[in-house]
Amino acid sequence: MRLWRRSASPEPAAAANAAAGARYGAAQDRLKGDAQETARQRLVIASVLFAMTFVAVGLRMGYVSLLRDGAEPTQRVAARGGSIQSERADIVDRNGAVLATSVPVMSAFVNPRLLLDPPDAARKILTALPDLKYEEVREKLEGDQTFVWIKRGLSPREHDRVNRLGIPGLEFQAEERRIYPQGTAAAHVLGYASVDNTGLAGVERFFDQQLQSGETLQLAIDLRLQRMIEREIAAAVKKFSAIGATAIVMDATNGEILAMASLPTYDPNSSRTITNEALFNRATLGVYEQGSTFKIFNTAMALDTGRATLSSIFDASSPIKIDRFTINDDHPQRRPLTVPELFKFSSNIASAKMAVAMGTDTQRAFFDKIGFLKPLNTQLTEVAGPLYPRHWMTINTMTIAFGHGISVTPLHLATGSAAVINGGTLFSPSMVKRTAASDPGKRIIQAKTSTMMRQLLRLNVVEGTGKKADVPGYEVGGKTGTAEKPFRGGYRQKALISTFVGMFPMNDPKFVVLVSLDEPKGIAETGGYATAGMVAAPSVKTIIENIVSLYGILPGDLKEGLPPIEIASTPLPAPVLPPQFVPASARHRGAQDQRKALPVRSGLNQTAAAPATGVRRVAAE
Repeated sequence: MRLWRRSASPEPAAAANAAAGARYGAAQDRLKGDAQETARQRLVIASVLFAMTFVAVGLRMGYVSLLRDGAEPTQRVAARGGSIQSERADIVDRNGAVLATSVPVMSAFVNPRLLLDPPDAARKILTALPDLKYEEVREKLEGDQTFVWIKRGLSPREHDRVNRLGIPGLEFQAEERRIYPQGTAAAHVLGYASVDNTGLAGVERFFDQQLQSGETLQLAIDLRLQRMIEREIAAAVKKFSAIGATAIVMDATNGEILAMASLPTYDPNSSRTITNEALFNRATLGVYEQGSTFKIFNTAMALDTGRATLSSIFDASSPIKIDRFTINDDHPQRRPLTVPELFKFSSNIASAKMAVAMGTDTQRAFFDKIGFLKPLNTQLTEVAGPLYPRHWMTINTMTIAFGHGISVTPLHLATGSAAVINGGTLFSPSMVKRTAASDPGKRIIQAKTSTMMRQLLRLNVVEGTGKKADVPGYEVGGKTGTAEKPFRGGYRQKALISTFVGMFPMNDPKFVVLVSLDEPKGIAETGGYATAGMVAAPSVKTIIENIVSLYGILPGDLKEGLPPIEIASTPLPAPVLPPQFVPASARHRGAQDQRKALPVRSGLNQTAAAPATGVRRVAAE
């Protein structure tokens, strides 16, 4: 028997190679498999990178459209038409009448990069907004910016027309627009706000932070009286062909400005068309020589020193010649005059001699004490400083005694006059309502001096140059002042500032009324004269008649021994507290405590608070 030998098994390495060969096949097949594996790895890496990029873009878009806070409106707000909360608070008068408020409006903007045909888009926009200029709109649309305003503060009709255009890239932003429901009324007191709701003039500017914080501002102005004085000085400007005018009504007992107007004026709703001339507030920025109204202060100074009395005599027999100047009287008496006579006849000569007798230093110190040598401290930014001689010499002392050689604003004049008649206390003028604690005032003259000055002011209206301001039964006092306007080292004789400052009732002064006309022209009715007694005093009379009618003041209300008059006003309603949300678990516990009524918001027509004991309140409407 032949024995056959079984062949040995292959080596382990050879076996592994054989298995590999069986799995991958030939070398060409192995190379193809490696390439496929590499491609799969690259595809995974690319997918991860694309996913990361997509997430980053998504986060950025979310930030831009939802979280960013800036001047450029977000697409989310624009697409929905916007929803904003009122930011700038209202301004109201002393009785709660709204003088300025904010309303929601839409503003149109565009992303020029999204426009397909900018010139065509510009033409379409002009069909909806014809007040725009084609070239300006086209230039905006052809720019390379991503955001440009087309028009801000669209009216509802404009918004509808623009929206109907359907232009890609043209969107809207919800904003606020400041409006002034009373039009031009009290324009120089209110001022105006920019398109971004920032105060640019008047109390809008002075109280900008308070208004931005949402706190309502209540002024001392009475809108009804404001309209009355505006109508009156507008009529006077027209009648006497004046180039401008101003009027002020002040509460002599606390310095509150009840009305103040300046012409020409403007409409704060149209801030883009306001001219510098209209914006100029003559009451606080106009610095003028006030003429003989300064005899009020020169006389008060002399009487308060004790070196002059009502029976003192000053010689007005002949003009005063000093250097190259001559001082004359408009109503010459050519004789020595007592203090009441020099005041009644408005003697420049006697007033100059009285000032010299008191001394230059005394005069300057007195005018400084009543605030005539510095700008007024009030709630307006548009205030001017007085002009007075740096070197106060004897000739200056003489001319300043009758209102030449020193220039102050009409508000200076009204403020100083109030201090002279109210018992001698100087209050800074206030555009807002004030309390006794807000400004206690500063004494400038003695009470007995104030009493004598009230007698002289009343005398001037009864027998002197202010007769046309008298209102029977109301004890009106006042002083005229007519000054030529300075011009190139001299004066223009036909260019006058004619001012009358009136007060009433003189037995217990409450109101100061000032009217000043700039370059009035004489007419046949005035005999060709344009002096204050002819052109300004009648307007003061009309305003006083309006005041007593408005506030229901009867002649019998002004008798001595009666309580003082207080002008009624409506306090601002208390803010409404937000409702308190009660958890469901607590709604059935302590029902008596949980069912308290919410506070009721007071209406603007609410009854004013009851006056203090011994005070009569008028004009509660």
